[in-house]
Amino acid sequence: MKTTILALLFAVSATPVLASGSHDGGHGQAMAIGEPGDKAKVTQTIKITMKETDDGKMLFAPDSFKVRKGQTVRFAISNVGELDHEFVLDQEDKIMEHKAVMEKFPDMEHEDANAIRLAAGKSGEIVWKFTNDGTFKFACLVPGHYDAGMHGDVTVANK
Repeated sequence: MKTTILALLFAVSATPVLASGSHDGGHGQAMAIGEPGDKAKVTQTIKITMKETDDGKMLFAPDSFKVRKGQTVRFAISNVGELDHEFVLDQEDKIMEHKAVMEKFPDMEHEDANAIRLAAGKSGEIVWKFTNDGTFKFACLVPGHYDAGMHGDVTVANK
C-alpha cells in the first residue's frame, strides 16, 4: 500500500503541470497586426469604452476605426460596464483561436502587449504600432462577450 501511494505521488509530481494562466501570442513574436509601440512616438489617441447594455448586448464604442500603416496609436480604454471586459487586438483567425481557448480557460491571465483586461470602472491603455495594412479585429474574449456583440474592426491603410 505504501509503495502504491509513493508511486502515485511520484507520478503526479513528475507529470508536467498545464497551467491555464497565460497563452501564446504577442510574447515577442512578430504579429501581422504590428508590434508594441513607443509612447514617445504616439501620433493619435483613440478612446474606447467597453460596456454592457440593459438588453444583454456588450459593446465597444467606437466599434471600428481606421489608422495608417506605420502609425503608433494610444488606445485609452475604459470599462464603464459592471463586468470585467478585455480588449484584444489581432488578426481575425487569431482572435477566434484565442476565443476558443478562453472558453476552455475563462480565468486565463493575459500578459500580451496587444491585450488588456479591465475590471468594472477601471481604465488602462495599449500603445501599438501598426506595421502592416489590412483589416484586423479587436474583441472581448471573456466567454460569451464576443457572441453578445463585443468585437470590432480595425482598418490599416497606407494613407
